[in-house]
Amino acid sequence: MELDATEMTPVINRIKRAQGQLAGVLRLLEEGRDCEDVVTQLAAVSKALDRAGFAIVASGLQQCLTAGDGVDSVDVKKMEKLFLSLA
Repeated sequence: MELDATEMTPVINRIKRAQGQLAGVLRLLEEGRDCEDVVTQLAAVSKALDRAGFAIVASGLQQCLTAGDGVDSVDVKKMEKLFLSLA
């Protein structure tokens, strides 16, 4: 299934924000900053990426359900695998 680029704008923005946060994590490490600061920022990056992933999967599922073919056309195992890959 292909993703609708216009629906992905918020996801793209979230990933770009996470990219900036990740650069901040690298900077903290290079500066020898406190472990707690580094881990806190790394957790924020991880959460942002997880949310982006869930938004992508949810959008794909919604597209499947509204494509006109109904629930029977959704590859449930494939969608389950995508969700679990984010866990």
